[in-house]
Amino acid sequence: PPLWGPGAMDLAYVCEWEKKPKSNHCPSIPLVCAWSCRNLIAFTTDLKNEEEKDLTHMVHIIDTEHPWDVYSVNSGHAEVITCLEWDQSGSRLLSADADGHIKCWSMTDHLANSWENTVGSLVEGDPVVALSWLHNGVKLALHVEKSGASNFGEKFSRVKFSPSLTLFGGKPMEGWIAVTISGLVTVSLLKPNGQVLTSTESLCRLRCRVALADVAFTGGGNIVVATSDGSSTSPVQFYKVCVSVVNEKCKIDTEILPSLFMRCTTDPARKDKYPAITHLKFLARDMSEQVLLCASNQNSSIVECWSLRKEGLPVNNIFQQISPVVGDKQPMILKWRILSATNDLDRVSAVALPKLPISLTNTDLKVANDTKFFPGLGLALAFHDGSVHIVHRLSLQMMAVFYGSSSQRPGDEQTIKRQRTAGPLVHFKAMQLSWTSLALAGIDSHGKLSMLRISPSMGHVLDMNMSLRHLLFLLEYCMVTGYDWWDILLHVQPNMVQNLVEKLHEEYMRQNAALQQVLSTRIVAMKASLCKLSSSTIARVCDYHAKLFLIAISCTLKSLLRPHFLNTPDKSPGDRLTEICSKITDIDIDKVMINLKTEEFVLEMTTLQSLQQLIQWVGDFVLYLLASLPNQGSPVRPGHSFLRDGASLGMFRELMVVIRIWGLLKPSCLPVYTATSDTQDSMSLLFRLLTKLWLCCREENHITEPDDTLIDECCLLPSQLLIPNIDWLPINDGIISKLQNKQLVRLQFGKAPGLVGHTVSSQFDAFVRAPGQPKIDHLRRLHLGAYPTEECKSCTRCGCVTMLKSPNKVTAVKQWEQRWIKNCLCGGLWRRMPLSYS
Repeated sequence: PPLWGPGAMDLAYVCEWEKKPKSNHCPSIPLVCAWSCRNLIAFTTDLKNEEEKDLTHMVHIIDTEHPWDVYSVNSGHAEVITCLEWDQSGSRLLSADADGHIKCWSMTDHLANSWENTVGSLVEGDPVVALSWLHNGVKLALHVEKSGASNFGEKFSRVKFSPSLTLFGGKPMEGWIAVTISGLVTVSLLKPNGQVLTSTESLCRLRCRVALADVAFTGGGNIVVATSDGSSTSPVQFYKVCVSVVNEKCKIDTEILPSLFMRCTTDPARKDKYPAITHLKFLARDMSEQVLLCASNQNSSIVECWSLRKEGLPVNNIFQQISPVVGDKQPMILKWRILSATNDLDRVSAVALPKLPISLTNTDLKVANDTKFFPGLGLALAFHDGSVHIVHRLSLQMMAVFYGSSSQRPGDEQTIKRQRTAGPLVHFKAMQLSWTSLALAGIDSHGKLSMLRISPSMGHVLDMNMSLRHLLFLLEYCMVTGYDWWDILLHVQPNMVQNLVEKLHEEYMRQNAALQQVLSTRIVAMKASLCKLSSSTIARVCDYHAKLFLIAISCTLKSLLRPHFLNTPDKSPGDRLTEICSKITDIDIDKVMINLKTEEFVLEMTTLQSLQQLIQWVGDFVLYLLASLPNQGSPVRPGHSFLRDGASLGMFRELMVVIRIWGLLKPSCLPVYTATSDTQDSMSLLFRLLTKLWLCCREENHITEPDDTLIDECCLLPSQLLIPNIDWLPINDGIISKLQNKQLVRLQFGKAPGLVGHTVSSQFDAFVRAPGQPKIDHLRRLHLGAYPTEECKSCTRCGCVTMLKSPNKVTAVKQWEQRWIKNCLCGGLWRRMPLSYS
């Protein structure tokens, strides 16, 4: 019986180039792609010009949530690009070509759709066949058997692993290593000052042609390089490479390790059947003791998995007599042993290896098998007939299969007939698995990108609880590592959202206080992205975004306070403010204010004025919340979750006190309210009501209902003050919510799709500004007008929009902007928006 169910893999979306009479995008040979932990995919095509003389070698970078918004850059490589590699942080990309040029690309102004080549290295005229960033010494292991443990540290443990090279104090040194076709290894080190040290050495004394190579790292800080000359009758060679810095120069030492011959060449039945080795890969960058090999002929392939083991060397009796006794230990040697092999397969066109560092102990494997949790255990093979198989990384047994458009399902007569008449088959030339192994991207021979979903249980039908546990485990992994979790959202159905958010919160509350603080904003962003996927939880997305905004404003404004005497060692003014506000529960704002040292709050007038928009948001939000208290029975209204959130209300209360003091210094920085009577002190009225509400829920385990007088007073608010319209959500133009009904979405590069209406997005629109209304800078709280003239950037995840260039020169505003210069407050990357976005 097959090991997989029918729904193991399905197409989520495809994105292709516009069909012109003469298509200019032709596949580059070889075609390469790479997938980063931020869910950016880079791939190559060649661009033909009209005369068909020259090829331009292009690198394309897309974000998986907006695949049509492709950033295409002329790589400047003179020859075809042979390798693409993202770094661990997903913010830099290496490209290498068939002329020995290696380029390092990084984001311009932290924009995911704007890249520039800053540094590089060169081995003149020598094609690069393998490329990797040096290892930074960070290695985690996911323990499936511990997926029920309460502590994140047990589920995802740090593995002792040395960086390839360290700077003074043990800091890992950045850089890259490459192998060329003539048998050279080249290493480039990036010094902190931006300088590049490059050194090149021969892999061994007898240099020979290297058709295929791969690079892996050992826990001791060494590098292992595997090479093959492309013929299956030659051995696959392995080398140990050590990199060091001596007198400001990079030094490389190499040493030969045991080699191997593929088993299919020594097997009499298959002796000359597979003349060429076509794929050579270590199973993971940090697993130098396991290697995957594929040998092929014109029509078929065979795949083998080998592992390096220590074995005892049997010694002849004669020598045992003579040798001095060193205990009864026999001498040990390293030897490659075959772990598993496939039967004869169709011809393999591409291989994708899992990046999820799943622990492979016997108990972990057993638990994974019992609970049907397979991410990280399968590797993908693409075939020339257009199909894709996922096979187990150790046993190479089939786990799932996907039939491409042209591939033939078993016993399908129609396809066989069609194939005789049709042209060449379309198949994946390059493939990559996402960082959680829940998605697979393939680039076919026409440069079309296909995004496949891979079920965590490989299509086994599980009860809801178990499905949730699988997704939860991977969400927690992304929370701990800081990786983007877009590929997990592909599997979240609307009926799972509520449960996932609750369980995620429970798991988070089980961590220690320090870790909770580190993850505090990431979990809010994660909940927001989950709540977007169900129409019943959309209103909560608003609350989570407001909460991220509140946390950021609170930190920024409190950090502006300065101690009056520099030698006060006890607490920062911000901490003291928090302490006093929680201790003095008075409902009169001035009585709370008296307890603070007002001199700590003195700022320059221009600074206070420049903060007015942020102060206005705080004031408006407090008023909106209190006015919505009487009809709190409806959780579909934004703001609902704040009415029971003591911590957030406490933050608002502190900010009101700070604003009150600043208002004494410069009245024009106060929030502007439209009141019905001139004599009313709006700030103290709101503070009084806010404090009463806060007292109801300041202790999490002891939340009481607000009393009737408070609700009555809040009912009167709309007649005393004009209740502001809160701008809730940015427009949601991403793809994820359109993929839930499992219908294939067809997209085109360079062309935003029409927003297909469906249940979630129509609910969503209730909280979004209508298209004709004036636009707003969500983070600076400035109005941009209906047709903005300023260049803007928007977040690839939550869609919030802000101006690219700062209109303000004041330091305090710069301090606020620094909070989200690299990433949005929700952690998403920024992308430049077209000027015509209105």
